[in-house]
Amino acid sequence: MKTNYNRLALGTAQFSGKAYGVANKSGRVSRDEMAAIVEYAWSKGVNTLDTAIIYGDSELNLGRIGIDKWRVISKIPIVPEHCLDIAGWVRKSVLDSLERLNISKLDGLLIHSSKELLSPHGEILYRELDNLREENVLEKIGVSIYNTQELESIWSLFDLDLVQVPFNIIDRRLVISGWLSRLHQAGTEVHVRSIFLQGLLLMGVEDRPAIFNHWQSLWQQWHVWLNEQKQTPLQACLNFVKAETEIDRFVIGVDSLDQLKDILVGIDAQALNLAPIELMNEDDNLINPSYWSFH
Repeated sequence: MKTNYNRLALGTAQFSGKAYGVANKSGRVSRDEMAAIVEYAWSKGVNTLDTAIIYGDSELNLGRIGIDKWRVISKIPIVPEHCLDIAGWVRKSVLDSLERLNISKLDGLLIHSSKELLSPHGEILYRELDNLREENVLEKIGVSIYNTQELESIWSLFDLDLVQVPFNIIDRRLVISGWLSRLHQAGTEVHVRSIFLQGLLLMGVEDRPAIFNHWQSLWQQWHVWLNEQKQTPLQACLNFVKAETEIDRFVIGVDSLDQLKDILVGIDAQALNLAPIELMNEDDNLINPSYWSFH
């Protein structure tokens, strides 16, 4: 039976030794649990890992586990302020990352944000990544964005093989803007993240932090719809993303092997009714986790 497992990319922010995500209750993931997650995912046909140089010890942990058969997508940090040798910094960052990961090549490397490309050092940054691509150190150059409007500024300036963007039931800008189809038609690989909005969409009423009470009517509508459809939040979120066939990979992060198993069951389930457009929201204070403040 054909499955969607190979459309999943296993996110590894949780492998950094720090608790990650608003819904994280288990804290750090042990090395043994990391190994079990990676091994089980591979056995089910998941073949892409999504990591980043800034994810603490995540790279070292992955390197010790052994991921040489995986397709690895990473993200380069923001260029340090007052960096005098940008090309040298880029090269060292990538080569050091490969050494920690214990692999010889990255399938893709994402630039941290479109602002980096539009900065005075953007061309130097891209050119050095292009050099590394020519040297077969990496396969694809991409960018991580927070809003599809960012693509308007950089699309004609840089040749991008890969774009990573948030997308979920509440945040539908990727599709509504027309950029998903545009990227697909251009042959640019599209990876989406935040499909559970860092776990917020999976939370029950009693677990949701008080700062999100501002959108109470939205949550009420969400839970009423779930009850009417007899869907779990996990099923609804996975079904929604899976239905967009022009999306190449969706990044999921897990804190345990049991979570991964639940997601794989959900992703392979039959198609269900899609969440209605009325659940869409464009308020950055809700859909952009960098705006969240719990203080």
